[in-house]
Amino acid sequence: MTAAGRRLPAEWEPQVAVMMTWPHAGTDWVDELVEVEAIYTDIATRIAAYEPVLIVCNDGAERSRIGARLAAAGLRANRLKLIEAPSDDTWTRDHGPLTVIGDDHRPRLIDFRFNGWGGKYPATRDDRITVQVHAAGGFGDVPLDSSRLVLEGGAIETDGRGTALIVRRTVIDPARNPGWDQASITAELTRLLGLTRIHWLTHGWLSGDDTDGHVDTLARFCDADTIVHVTCNDPTDPDHDPLQQMAAELRDLRRPDGEVYRLVPLRQPAPIHDAAGKRLPASYANFLIINGAVLLPVYDDPADAEAIAALCRLFPGRRIEPVDCRALIRQGGSLHCISMQLPAVPV
Repeated sequence: MTAAGRRLPAEWEPQVAVMMTWPHAGTDWVDELVEVEAIYTDIATRIAAYEPVLIVCNDGAERSRIGARLAAAGLRANRLKLIEAPSDDTWTRDHGPLTVIGDDHRPRLIDFRFNGWGGKYPATRDDRITVQVHAAGGFGDVPLDSSRLVLEGGAIETDGRGTALIVRRTVIDPARNPGWDQASITAELTRLLGLTRIHWLTHGWLSGDDTDGHVDTLARFCDADTIVHVTCNDPTDPDHDPLQQMAAELRDLRRPDGEVYRLVPLRQPAPIHDAAGKRLPASYANFLIINGAVLLPVYDDPADAEAIAALCRLFPGRRIEPVDCRALIRQGGSLHCISMQLPAVPV
């Protein structure tokens, strides 16, 4: 067990469900709702083939509509839980709870604050979702702890053994956590998540990213000794230098035994732009690990095949399922961003 008698499980550990907040006409998806709901339906049914899905619905009418839609798509009732909670947007990774396992071998939910990535977007309703879903019984009888710290789930990546990767500016940020310095943030994460080591990264950036550099778009643990990371091969690309600098930081990191990590590069897809010409932060690192599978975002790009092959090697015991996420990336996020796994109690 790690510090504070708690442990933040790695994503590849067993899960009881995956949580998703469904898009609706009051979100930024309003102009693309038909296409985006089709992707959400696809992702939910893929997840349900391996484990249950917890869907947060904006209201009662949405709950009925979404339930009927997913039933028509073949999603079995025993793999689906629908809970009502008003939402501003759908980035469940950032407003959903983190789950720790205590020294009593029982899970606890941690509800960190969410303020729309430092006040960039409305987030008051999203910030309340975890508490409302908990009150409605969506998480069963798992207890809930709260923190004043703003911490988005996409900002932290763990090996399940007490080590975390965090890009410094996504947490140590006066727009997110005024008055909190690195020492006080580390103490809070140790207390609530049981972390014993944090690798604070300074570099790493994708053009068009509103999160200031969430680690789940840049670098991910695939096991306790392996980190996969995004690379850019074009020296003229504005993402090239920040990603090169991040790779150098990753090479300098050490595992608890003092050895270097095995680093696996993932080449970026070619630049994708929205209708106004803005570059979008497409990333293959934004994959979701579930029981028996890895859902991988793809973008109709030649690099898709390389990413699929890389993940097949990294997760030999899991099925790699490519999901076309070109519609999701139009709002600046991808597959991992719209989901939050709920870990199971270890046997």
